Amino acid sequence: MVLVVVGHKFHYEMENLCRIFFPGENIKVIYEDLENTENEIIIKTKMCEVDKDCLKISVGIFNGEISNKLNYTVSKNQDNIDIELKMAVLLFELLSSFTKYTPKWGVLTGVRPSKLMTKLVSTMGEENAKEYFENSLLVNPQKTNLALQVAKKEQVIIEKSNPNSFSLYVSIPFCPTRCSYCSFVSHSINSSSAKKLLPQYLDLLCDEIKLTAKIANEIGLNLETIYIGGGTPSILDENQIKRILKEICDNFNIKSLKEFTFEAGRPDTIDEEKLQAIKQFPVSRISINPQSFNDDVLKEIGRNHLADQTIFAYHLAKSLDFNDINMDIIAGLPKDDIQSFKNTLETLLELSPSSITVHTLAIKKSSKIAVDEFATKQSEITCEMVELAEEMLSKNKYTPYYMYRQSKSLGNLENVGWCKEGFEGYYNIFMMEECHTVLAVGAGAVTKLKEPHGNYIERIFNYKYPYEYINQFETIIDRKNKIYNFYELYKIGG
Repeated sequence: MVLVVVGHKFHYEMENLCRIFFPGENIKVIYEDLENTENEIIIKTKMCEVDKDCLKISVGIFNGEISNKLNYTVSKNQDNIDIELKMAVLLFELLSSFTKYTPKWGVLTGVRPSKLMTKLVSTMGEENAKEYFENSLLVNPQKTNLALQVAKKEQVIIEKSNPNSFSLYVSIPFCPTRCSYCSFVSHSINSSSAKKLLPQYLDLLCDEIKLTAKIANEIGLNLETIYIGGGTPSILDENQIKRILKEICDNFNIKSLKEFTFEAGRPDTIDEEKLQAIKQFPVSRISINPQSFNDDVLKEIGRNHLADQTIFAYHLAKSLDFNDINMDIIAGLPKDDIQSFKNTLETLLELSPSSITVHTLAIKKSSKIAVDEFATKQSEITCEMVELAEEMLSKNKYTPYYMYRQSKSLGNLENVGWCKEGFEGYYNIFMMEECHTVLAVGAGAVTKLKEPHGNYIERIFNYKYPYEYINQFETIIDRKNKIYNFYELYKIGG
């Protein structure tokens, strides 16, 4: 497929829209017009001057025998954002007609729809914000209501955060095996190189924790949430777990802590000794992530455990008085269908965890899942799965409390955290809505510094892979000094 971009700078948004309708296609972007051919789909997006006051925007699709085109005239005085939106709407209408498929999020391709909804509600009111979502962005009413529900829930939590507050993220980028859909920086602990790297990685991670705590304490930041994620943090043995948790609690001021999450993750890494080790510290929330309760699906995606092991791990954690447990599932996995996905939901609801996160499968280049044929076939069924999850979770008194979207998600769909009343995951909201600073440590971790009295975000990146993290550790430590510089510039009290 070829995307032609002539006379405008909206190529990024136009390409994203094309990917929604053609998830398996390799899209080549060119910046000059070309002749139509019978061999490939050509999508043309153009803008040109009509006269001294007006511009014409046009979109067209050419596929051998089929040739469709839409035009619209706009004033030169219009803002570029409005012109881009109009071109996006034209392209959306054209591709919907061509494919006989209407994505539920309309032309909205951003990661944080609930954040946009919050902004619109604050500036134009709730009804006008909903109308803008549906009429200007072409978002389905069901998704509009979901964004509004989440925005309201998030706002209650966000308002509890202060200008000097922050969260801590700790990265453990190791797993038992690499899942076929995974695009994260993680290494199978079964490899000899990973086993060799782990001890030195943990030594340096503890050093980075100490330094980060020192900086936070000296600046006067207020720690509200901690999230230990990965990878699979429970790949560590009980002594390694205790070491990391002790390092955090000994160095950070945790008196104001609202939430402390340990992402246990894979049930095949969880045992009583590890859970008892976690229990010695003020960890308030853990995750046990089945992804599916269907053994055929688990085998297909490279999860070396059975559904029964997840159920056992959950009951074990409950018996040790872990009362706030999140469980993740994924809609759209290979070999999953509506009936087997319903089985996953029914099993989850029988277990009744405090929160459930429903992810939509996102097919990334670095994952092992083939994109083309699978992505196209699975998008429609994934939409049914997500709707089924919303229906069943709502009926069982779970409410959506945070959401985000990833590029290349099947059906351009969303990831939503659902919870029982009072069990909202604070870290998830703080991270996704970018409402306060997140200090991050470990390989692949990204520190996000938020201006205390504004919206500016500055990022500090750690090296991605454990071997880079180890070899370039001095550079990582040097970069941490940017935190001082940032808060000197944007003083907490000023």
